[in-house]
Amino acid sequence: MAFCNPQGPYLNPAVPFSTSIQGGLQEGLQITIQGTVLHSAASRFAVNLQTGFSENDIAFHFNPRFQEGGYVVCNTKQKGCWGPEERKMQMPFQNGVPFELRILVQRSDFKVTVNKNVFLHYAHRVPFHLVDTLSINGTLMLSYVNFQPPGMWPAQQVPIAQTVIHTVHSAPGQMFPNSGIPPMVYPSPAYPMPFFTSIPGGLYPSKSIIVSGTVLPSAKRFHINLRSGSDIAFHLNPRFDENAVVRNTQVRGSWGSEERSLPRKMPFNRGQSFSLWILCEGHCLKVALDGQHLFEYEHRLKNLPAINSLEVAGDVQLTHVQT
Repeated sequence: MAFCNPQGPYLNPAVPFSTSIQGGLQEGLQITIQGTVLHSAASRFAVNLQTGFSENDIAFHFNPRFQEGGYVVCNTKQKGCWGPEERKMQMPFQNGVPFELRILVQRSDFKVTVNKNVFLHYAHRVPFHLVDTLSINGTLMLSYVNFQPPGMWPAQQVPIAQTVIHTVHSAPGQMFPNSGIPPMVYPSPAYPMPFFTSIPGGLYPSKSIIVSGTVLPSAKRFHINLRSGSDIAFHLNPRFDENAVVRNTQVRGSWGSEERSLPRKMPFNRGQSFSLWILCEGHCLKVALDGQHLFEYEHRLKNLPAINSLEVAGDVQLTHVQT
């Protein structure tokens, strides 16, 4: 019997993390998440099993909250509306302590295990086969995310000599089990370059955009633009030939003043993957790279809903885009 894992593990992925679940949820599928909760005044994190990347339909929302002694909220969101909360007034996670969370898809519920102890069962409120996306966010650092399909051998029983090669079409950080080689990056038909897509509803406070990809080994430049019609409201332009990350706005064909200052040296690296998170607030865009705050960019175009398209071009291969 040949070993075939349709979706290999993700090692040290950036947070927020999201990926399509190849084949969707099936009875017997087990998701394993290992990480560490980070110290924060408002520590909480969420694991969502949802339909697509919009977060309008979340079949299972697992949300540990550390305030008030600690408790875990579970819920379901349908068409943007939350249902009644289920709260378990126990906290199996500790700040700064590594954990292992497992979610097993069963016929009638999700079985949740924390550090090998059964923590709760959450009855299905919507058919689990509608779920095709895993999303993780909050104050935590991830070290390992894996999907174990029904009937798959446990990891320790996998024959070491066999190698599985498949194409990466999801988030960066994915590695192949037991192959001993780094993942190969193939051009993805889902993300032709240059890449254009709409931002449904445009920008508004709390709106976030995620762009993940891999910088080409011989990269000179690439750019990410948030556009308002023919204008560019936000131009993010890593330039390896100048060792700079340039930000700017273009109105009626004319560029404004460049912003180049950063708290650290060139944060992008040739040949390496990245995950960029753009969060819109009332007065600015906050930009984080691989989970670390990078800079803020004050809005120069004030009509935020009109900023409704994303463009990516240059020396980069995209692996995941969420608008």
